[in-house]
Amino acid sequence: MTTEPSTFGRTIQLYLVNGTPNGLIIASIHGWTGSVLVAKQSTFGQLLARQEIKRTGVYVLYGPDPEDPLSMRAYIGEADSVGDRIDRSAGKRAFWETAVVITASDEALTKGHVRYLEARLIELAQEAARVSLDNGQAPLSERRHLPEADRANMEAFLANLKVILPVVGLDLLKPRVRVPTPNPNQESQVYPGEFEIRHKKSGVKATAVEQDGEFYVMPGSQALRDAGYVDSHSNYAELKRELIAKGILKPSPNSNFYEFVTPYPFSSPSAAAAVVLDRSSNGRIEWKVAGSKMTYHEWQEQKARVSAS
Repeated sequence: MTTEPSTFGRTIQLYLVNGTPNGLIIASIHGWTGSVLVAKQSTFGQLLARQEIKRTGVYVLYGPDPEDPLSMRAYIGEADSVGDRIDRSAGKRAFWETAVVITASDEALTKGHVRYLEARLIELAQEAARVSLDNGQAPLSERRHLPEADRANMEAFLANLKVILPVVGLDLLKPRVRVPTPNPNQESQVYPGEFEIRHKKSGVKATAVEQDGEFYVMPGSQALRDAGYVDSHSNYAELKRELIAKGILKPSPNSNFYEFVTPYPFSSPSAAAAVVLDRSSNGRIEWKVAGSKMTYHEWQEQKARVSAS
């Protein structure tokens, strides 16, 4: 019986250079020669002083997108000596908050390897569509000529990066979960792991699914419009204004509601419930398993008991 690679456990090693979680971090996976150095703007000088970044490698600058408050922006580059290039790139870009340098501890990465890795990282980030790329051009990986064995080694290298980058706070390679698309000819559909809010008093109806650690509110879901319950200066009110400005929430034919036109991933059930109900809400109680009275909290407890048995 064979085991799929995705089911294997991994040991990720995080070395806190300064002994604090907010300082410079060096991350790797046990048995992997890759090395990932992570710095914030406050520790960027320490990153530039490291010997590792004099090696051949790739780098990522990552931070909020100044043109879209709901998105992140990234720049991906490569260099024979990463330190010189990343310093210049960072000086040209004001958006970044995190700088990541990716090298190999055995200095086995060549110029051909990192040019291939750069192209593939850009391709994967475009496919995932979680960030806007600040790169002016996207090199094609098929034009990065490498022997077949080297290409296989670099794909294995990338597989480890897909695991380690989200751990250090970069989701640019993580594909968005493909949530089911409602059937317009079917008034009601229930998906696996589906939750709903159905309020008789306000009439608001919303549906959500939880997949891969993200809580997606589904298209067609309603959100109360100008109910006046939530503080206009709260984080949830600001998030709602941004969703409206981006066209994710649009006025419904019913003047009491907005309507989600695309799936939107929220950071938590409570954030989703606050936008739907126009007030601060405990989403663990407000969201119910579709077609039942079981709360999200009760569902989680049941799921934990089943996993433990």
